[in-house]
Amino acid sequence: MKTAQPAYADIDEYIAAFPADVQAVLRQVRATIRAAAPEAEETISYQIPTFKPNGTHLIYFAGYKKHVSVYPAPVGNADFADEMAVYGSGKGTAKFPLDRPIPFDLITRMVKLRIQETLARAEAKGKKLKGKG
Repeated sequence: MKTAQPAYADIDEYIAAFPADVQAVLRQVRATIRAAAPEAEETISYQIPTFKPNGTHLIYFAGYKKHVSVYPAPVGNADFADEMAVYGSGKGTAKFPLDRPIPFDLITRMVKLRIQETLARAEAKGKKLKGKG
């Protein structure tokens, strides 16, 4: 029988549910994403933190016992091929083990790529988004 995940009110509450060492990493991941996408709204979606510029889901992150993950990851993107060989875990997920240094520069690049992709999709649909990152 699967137990229901708690419904977090916000990212602070989500992070507070983890042990102190994981909280520290999650706060750094959050700050890294915030710096790369300062105009994005922070929210909880699918019971994990997400950032949404203009109401569009940009990037998610999640904590686990032995790793943190960032979604969607640029799996299949040639510019990220080497890093995704190390951190990619399929289905568009970057999985960063907690027993190794977290590559915050990679997370920044992932967020900036997602901003570009989101803007390109919006432009293709004829939408104009503010805060082009």
